[in-house]
Amino acid sequence: MLFNLEYLEKSFYFCQIKELIINHTKQHNNMSITKLDQMLEVLKSKQKKRLVAAFANDSHTIGAISGAIDHGIVDATLVGDQEVINRICKEENIDVTKFKVVHEADEMKATNLAVKLINDGEGNLLMKGTVTTDKYMRAILNKETGLMNPGAILTHIAVMENSAYHKLLVCSDVAIIPAPDFKQKLAMTNFLISTAKALGIAKPKVAIIAATEQMSYGMPACVDAAILAKMCDRGQIKDAIIDGPLALDVAIDKESAEIKKLKSEVAGDADCLLFPSIEAGNVFYKTHTKLCGGELGAFVAGARVPAILSSRGDSELTKLYSIALAALTAK
Repeated sequence: MLFNLEYLEKSFYFCQIKELIINHTKQHNNMSITKLDQMLEVLKSKQKKRLVAAFANDSHTIGAISGAIDHGIVDATLVGDQEVINRICKEENIDVTKFKVVHEADEMKATNLAVKLINDGEGNLLMKGTVTTDKYMRAILNKETGLMNPGAILTHIAVMENSAYHKLLVCSDVAIIPAPDFKQKLAMTNFLISTAKALGIAKPKVAIIAATEQMSYGMPACVDAAILAKMCDRGQIKDAIIDGPLALDVAIDKESAEIKKLKSEVAGDADCLLFPSIEAGNVFYKTHTKLCGGELGAFVAGARVPAILSSRGDSELTKLYSIALAALTAK
């Protein structure tokens, strides 16, 4: 039997090249996202989501959604005043035909309609437009027509990019739960972990933040942190490394941890921060954006679909990153 040596050599080299490409692709897919703009690239290889925007009557919301469509992340339905939406698109040189527009000029009715579209299976992401936060949340929390399953807990998740830190920080809660009890902290911790895993972090390091890394029985935040850490040690919280209580400095600064002789897998390298109260989280969040010039994406977890809760004053870029983050975490 005769063999074509040239053919075999070509086949051998082809197989080698093919194996290299497959391995490179696997490595790329397993890499964690360390910059917010990397989410846009990762999402190109995933199935597009359908976003429904509630009372989308402002240029930042429409511009961010337009950008998300251009990046191939989502298709979108805008619920709002058709005349206003048309005018904004004309002013911003945006092709209004790239959206499905559902006309409803009343703020509350538009928001309820957006939620109804989600419940009817016509979307898997909800986004806040110019509707006020209280009306947006009222529509989500409505026991009869909202987006909540019995016993579900809502929490705000923010993913922050800061030049002073070597990777992204996933944080909760800065906007929803004023003084979380232990049950809420447990739910928040699991949402932090699932969000970090959506960013490609196989085993996230979670720091439970308190005023000190010392175990102080008089501080409920320290007690809760210790319980959460021990639950993780025993496998009751899975797919993560959790330590607490940790003060913020040792959670994100390895030198501080070394000076304080703190031995911890999380210290100085945290992926996630769980704050003890809304005051602590909110001050950190606004210090990050207003004094440090940091960027972020954010959404509300716990409803049937991710709900983007950007401030009406947030930039178009922040809203785009929030859409991308929600799309990464959506089922």
